[in-house]
Amino acid sequence: MSVEIVPPTRRSCERCGRTDVWDEDTGNWVIAEEDGERKVGDRHCIHEWDINGRYNPVTGETEPEG
Repeated sequence: MSVEIVPPTRRSCERCGRTDVWDEDTGNWVIAEEDGERKVGDRHCIHEWDINGRYNPVTGETEPEG
């Protein structure tokens, strides 16, 4: 069996456009920069991240039991 759990590395708010990336060094989400500009969105937004039921953190193949 070769299954790996892969967490998301990027997320965007569906309401205000804020974009975060995962920082391995700090073990935390940080605001993404694109073309030298931080993608901060609205600081008063209650963010609706685009990580939902369609995101599948499982990669690889599993062997059927039986």
